[in-house]
Amino acid sequence: MVQGEQTSDILKHTLKTVFGYSQFRGNQEAIIRNLMSGRNTFVIMPTGAGKSLCYQLPAIVMPGTAIVISPLIALMKNQVDQLNAIGVNAQFLNSTLTKAELNRVKQEVVSGQVKLLYVAPESLTKEDNIAFLKEARISFVAVDEAHCISEWGHDFRPEYRRIKTVVDQIGKFPIIALTATATPKVQADIQKNLQMEDADIFKSSFNRPNLYYEVRPKIDVQKQLIRFIKNHKGKSGIVYCLSRKKVEEIAELLCVNDIKALPYHAGLEAEVRMKNQDAFLNEDIDVIVATIAFGMGIDKPDVRFVVHYDTPKSLEGYYQETGRAGRDGLEGHCLMFYSPEDIVKLEKFNKDKSFTERENARLLLQEMAAYAESGVCRRRQLLYYFGETYNENFCSEGGGCDNCHLPKERFFEAKEWLLAALQTIRDTEQRFSTEHLINILRGTTEQYVLSYGHDKLPTFGKGKNLSEQEWKSIIRQAALYGYLERDMDNLYGYRLSEKGYAFLERPASITFVKDHDYTGAETEPLTDDSENGLMKGCAYDETLYEMLRSLRKKVAKEKGLPPYVIFQEPSLEEMATTYPTTIQELAQVNGVGLSKAQKFGKPFVEMIAKYVEENDIITATQVVVKSTVSKSKTKIFIIQQIDHKVDLQEIADAKDLTMEELIQEIEHICYAGTKLNLDYYINQILEPDAQKTIYNYFLHAETDDIETAMEALEYEFTEEELRLMRIKFLSELAM
Repeated sequence: MVQGEQTSDILKHTLKTVFGYSQFRGNQEAIIRNLMSGRNTFVIMPTGAGKSLCYQLPAIVMPGTAIVISPLIALMKNQVDQLNAIGVNAQFLNSTLTKAELNRVKQEVVSGQVKLLYVAPESLTKEDNIAFLKEARISFVAVDEAHCISEWGHDFRPEYRRIKTVVDQIGKFPIIALTATATPKVQADIQKNLQMEDADIFKSSFNRPNLYYEVRPKIDVQKQLIRFIKNHKGKSGIVYCLSRKKVEEIAELLCVNDIKALPYHAGLEAEVRMKNQDAFLNEDIDVIVATIAFGMGIDKPDVRFVVHYDTPKSLEGYYQETGRAGRDGLEGHCLMFYSPEDIVKLEKFNKDKSFTERENARLLLQEMAAYAESGVCRRRQLLYYFGETYNENFCSEGGGCDNCHLPKERFFEAKEWLLAALQTIRDTEQRFSTEHLINILRGTTEQYVLSYGHDKLPTFGKGKNLSEQEWKSIIRQAALYGYLERDMDNLYGYRLSEKGYAFLERPASITFVKDHDYTGAETEPLTDDSENGLMKGCAYDETLYEMLRSLRKKVAKEKGLPPYVIFQEPSLEEMATTYPTTIQELAQVNGVGLSKAQKFGKPFVEMIAKYVEENDIITATQVVVKSTVSKSKTKIFIIQQIDHKVDLQEIADAKDLTMEELIQEIEHICYAGTKLNLDYYINQILEPDAQKTIYNYFLHAETDDIETAMEALEYEFTEEELRLMRIKFLSELAM
């Protein structure tokens, strides 16, 4: 052990000469000194705050080799490469090594040349590795990503729970456990499993004041994503997806929309993964689209945004991944797209797990959904989740969140409801789940409620006019604002805090905030457009949209055509979102195309250009989502086959499509502005008089809706016949 008055000078000298830093950050020096004194040390420090230095620097200074237990091969390799680059002999033991490489590493460890040996928990438990480590001089053991120990955590690894047993076989050494994401319950579980309840705990604040947290509904998500990234043009960002397939799709989508992006997931060849990772680190690309396998230990300080395309499985995972933004202390935008359907899908993934694992996963998903749907400050929610007291000024210190920065129109007086909730918790001896409490408050005669006699409580049925979701929100906010405390011994329950008891004694007026409704009815305003004329409550400019509708009606009347033939409603909505001011830009709007833009577009782009100038609006035509190559090939094939008058059923069979799917593809082609001649096929299935009847209907109808057409034509024709005639009609009049 390094001791005495020289310690401080040695540490600072090593910090400067090896790592290039002039001073320690936060608790780093205290943590290092504690470990070097032989004490077990527990470090809870957010992503990007410098955890790695807490075991790397003492490993260099102390005699012998430090064992670093790490969960991912990519993480090990990245850290070993970084250490080797600054002249530190670090090695790893994992399944990627050949037998010769394995023997070389072992020899260097035993001879004392290696300062840090990174080991996967699976490798640590192998008998031959335990045997050779007994021969080595070990300085200490570092357990990185220690939350993997806990079955209550988000990345539970059963092998981690054997670490203490294996370490004891090798010898007696101080242990340093480190994690960036641990709730109070997970912290306790880590200490118990590693038998380090007496460890000195160093807990840094989980607050990242430079990060902006935002959740948007998963509506037109591809368009929102492209727009968001293009508004951060030239900046580095990560887009996280839950599946490898989605990673590939989104990476391709971004590329065809002129965004420099590459995929990263475990299914790629190791060489390709490393190449793509290096391209991101070296700024050859701007965006990496990845599964959660990417980012652990990646020390890129200038990631300006992190996007979760899919809802994460847990708040721990979400926090860890967002923590990769803004490590340099400058701006970092953390955007999550959320849909309740994501939670449903994730729950299905857990169906084959054991009951305990399934229940833990369910609780983690509930917390994730609550975070997304709540209207409370997102920073307050995150910090509460990790057991940290909230500071009222956090969301005004450079970062912030959408719930704090958007207009507040959701407050409601909560005195009566908070009082009822607290009374119910007190009267049920503070030991029942939130679901049980809500059943009491809503007056549900559920068997469990009746068996405990809780239907006799004074608060039974007192909140029957509120929904289950509203009561969940009230109880959650009661905890967030300090009236309740989590019961460490009961995952599902709450206890009253001193503040809660005080409120029961002296109830006072208090305002809570309503949750967001993401069931599809609500569309949040896009933050990027807060100064671009978009009105609250919709994703397009309502004023411009109504102007365009009036113009469409006027143009249609002049040409003697139904309005929908000119432009359909979704096309008008996109025009009121992207503000196309030229015919070329208008042609990129979905459902328009060049021929229709040239035929009808002049008055529309003139109106939009004038509106943009008068309202000082920054246009966003880059939002248009271009088709990926594979989809484009299918459309080209269909167009070519129709040109050659190939039977539609043959075309469908060639592309393994149903007739319904083929007609849908043809409709998309037609609405995008390509004229198709289906006469050769229609003439086979419909007599001329029948065609004329349908044609005349569409010519005078106010809408091209097929169900309306079937009803108006007294169900004389099939849906397929009407859809094909609608394509013929639009191709002849709108192109």
